Amino acid sequence: MNDIIRRIENIDWAMISESLHKNGYAVVPELLSEGECETLKSEYHASDLYRKTVVMARHRFGLGEYKYFNYPLPDLIQTMRTQIYPHLVPVANAWFKALKIDADFLPEHSALLQQCHSKGQHKATVLILKYGKGGFNTLHQDLYGDIYFPIQMVLMLSNPGKDFTGGEFVLTQQIPRAQSKAIVLNPGKGDAVIFTTHFKPEKGAKGYYRVNMKHGVSEIKEGNRCTLGIIFHDAAS
Repeated sequence: MNDIIRRIENIDWAMISESLHKNGYAVVPELLSEGECETLKSEYHASDLYRKTVVMARHRFGLGEYKYFNYPLPDLIQTMRTQIYPHLVPVANAWFKALKIDADFLPEHSALLQQCHSKGQHKATVLILKYGKGGFNTLHQDLYGDIYFPIQMVLMLSNPGKDFTGGEFVLTQQIPRAQSKAIVLNPGKGDAVIFTTHFKPEKGAKGYYRVNMKHGVSEIKEGNRCTLGIIFHDAAS
């Protein structure tokens, strides 16, 4: 795991934090190697790794399928989850402070999981998502319970333009008393998008106000698209 730890430590976290504060998202290029992407995809049918499979059409979430990993997480995923989290805690605490939300995240990921467990949230939320032609994901937020961390990430495991077309990553910002703003991103294979789980603060004339954000995936025109989603809090179900 030394390679992924080194890559995480070499990220310009000051730039990532600035982008999160300004835009509610940031892109980390080539966080995963080609081999790591292919390994994660190849293990999609390894049933012992997963606790739950969701067919999205059954719940009107979109068209595609995703699987929640079970604990213990694979080493690569566990390492990313625990090593990236402390770099995001200062942003999360700044957001909650600006919006006067009474919460303070400690830098150890284990402390967040202890909070989750105290509220009955014991289940892993890391998931792998797979879409074919016509697949899409409706706009949503990944909260899973009373305890949540306000930042999450998605990693592209497929090659846009080669493995699939369409399938852009979409964010929307709902500004109070205004129309929603759409943001469309096209991360490359191995890239990570770090983004708000729920909202971000925005500075106004009378202080900070809350901008709610959702995310989803546009329709896949051709091919297959696969991604890994890392949510830092646990789920109740």
